[in-house]
Amino acid sequence: MNDFNENELSNTLSEQFPQNNDICYLNHAAVSPWPKVTADAVTAFANENLTQGATHYPKWMKVEQSLRLLLKRLINADSVDEIALAKNTSEALSIIAYGIEWQDGDEVIISNQEFPSNRIVWESLAQFGVKLKIADFSGTNNITSIQRCITSKTRLISISSVQYSSGMKIDLVVLGKLCRERQILFCIDAIQSLGALPFDQRRIQADFIVADGHKWMMAAEGLALLYVKSSLQADLKLQQFGWHMVEKKGLYDELNWEPANNATRFECGSPNMLGIHALQASLEFLLKIGIDTIAVELNKRINHTIKLLSEINGVEFISPIENDERAGIICFKILRKDLAKLQSNLMKKGVICAYRGGGIRFSPHFYTPYKVLDKSVEILKSLLVEE
Repeated sequence: MNDFNENELSNTLSEQFPQNNDICYLNHAAVSPWPKVTADAVTAFANENLTQGATHYPKWMKVEQSLRLLLKRLINADSVDEIALAKNTSEALSIIAYGIEWQDGDEVIISNQEFPSNRIVWESLAQFGVKLKIADFSGTNNITSIQRCITSKTRLISISSVQYSSGMKIDLVVLGKLCRERQILFCIDAIQSLGALPFDQRRIQADFIVADGHKWMMAAEGLALLYVKSSLQADLKLQQFGWHMVEKKGLYDELNWEPANNATRFECGSPNMLGIHALQASLEFLLKIGIDTIAVELNKRINHTIKLLSEINGVEFISPIENDERAGIICFKILRKDLAKLQSNLMKKGVICAYRGGGIRFSPHFYTPYKVLDKSVEILKSLLVEE
């Protein structure tokens, strides 16, 4: 449930996203602008540090705990004890990959569309005799492509909830069921969906979930979710050690220690309090609006964008355009055009977008004004005429 009717939502979005009129921001799949509430929270935190230092550190710890609870709610986890805070997705994946006791011949499956964060870490395990298998997602049934790669040696499957270049969305519930049936560990890179689409861990039953907060969750770089299922936490070998990952935090003279009995065992040192204040403010705002509402509004904007782009001669969509296979990313190409150059020219004209997967990637968010979408496509058309 959200707390806004249609008019209230419109007014709230106008107030929270006062973006420069000179730009059309369509790059939330890279780094998102912040809502005003987040900028205000960071400003207040900076001013507090300026005038009072860490006088109110216990209050900051309450903000940290609030963030953990919000992340639990965002993914619908069973317990806040399953929520850890990492510096970024790559670190979170490394904690998982180097925490597992691998056996020579074990296999990991990813897709051929993964961002390097969800590829390089698994490739690095070759030193332990781990074989990486690549599912081909160029076909029509991606679950089937994964199934074809599974053998008796398959130990873990790590897949992005939404692919960063194509924008293809996978059925996580079906894949989670497959992993449970085959007793395969299931890791999800959810960076391209959390904050944009509903996520239900109680249905998906992943073992690990990772996601930076600077994309669709609309916060600062340098802070990420690391979810580890409670039953697996003690099985992951620890690679980092420090004062924050112990059970008896704050007892600095205690010589005997043991890892915390929850996911904070994966957090070795001081928390990123500035990032925590930013992500807490963003998630509180997004959850107040409601992720279901956000998904509906985002889908409307994607529909609008597809319609506008479809009117351009020579446009081909790299992204799936069916509702059940897409999220907030539309990647397209235009026949016989230098797309890298075209994307660069769009940027020069203020259309903030990306060149990914051999095409131009537009990624609006739920608040993006329709006039921004219209203007972006008009600028694209003008550039095509100039060529």
